[in-house]
Amino acid sequence: MKKLTPISTALFIGFGVSLAVSAKVTVFAAASMTDALQQVAADYAKQNPKNEVVFSFASSSTLAKQVEEGAPADIFVSASNKWMKYLSEKNLTVKETEKILAGNELVLIAPLKSAVDSVEISKGEWIDALKDSYLSVGDPAHVPAGQYAEEALTKLNLWHKVKDRLARAKDVRGALALVERAETPYGIVYSTDAKVSPKVKTVGVFPAESYKSVVYPMAILKDHDNADSRDFLKYLDSESAKKVLEGYGFSVK
Repeated sequence: MKKLTPISTALFIGFGVSLAVSAKVTVFAAASMTDALQQVAADYAKQNPKNEVVFSFASSSTLAKQVEEGAPADIFVSASNKWMKYLSEKNLTVKETEKILAGNELVLIAPLKSAVDSVEISKGEWIDALKDSYLSVGDPAHVPAGQYAEEALTKLNLWHKVKDRLARAKDVRGALALVERAETPYGIVYSTDAKVSPKVKTVGVFPAESYKSVVYPMAILKDHDNADSRDFLKYLDSESAKKVLEGYGFSVK
């Protein structure tokens, strides 16, 4: 048998390794979907052990800008249509794959040990009770949860009372963390964020008519339309994935 040269041996070994390496799908997703999507991916891995799904969770705007700058993401899941549209209009998505994954609602939370159990959001006394404290929100300048909050408070004629008293977090999970640590007496997050935290409680639900519906569009990104991306996107739209999302409090169709 002919002996392998060092170069051919390296090529042979490299080829063998490449066959063993799993396919990887990189998903950029809104911070509020952290727990739910990690569970969906874990379930997916049981059925597809050779396919690895990795996540980058952050504010939708931050992720969209990273995609625009060339970050190597395969799938984008946004917490608002605004940022999906932003990428779509720049021809950075595979338009035929754009679809709504889930929905959510906006709530007011307080630390679990707070003496307050219920608040009538529209009346605004809770804002007066802030005194020298701040309201924790995702920064309305770029975080969807904060933008929904600004829209709702404006509609309820409360924005002017609180706009200068905001603790602006880089994403909705940052806003949640401030309330978990009792650094602020109240915060505005999605109902799903409140549900996954044992350190906070929901003390009020914003009227649905006070803000646009919270939706999570998803899509494959340009130049990343391949069998692996398609397979995981299809799984996200499966009944199994929908059950997980519902379990975490998201609404699905």
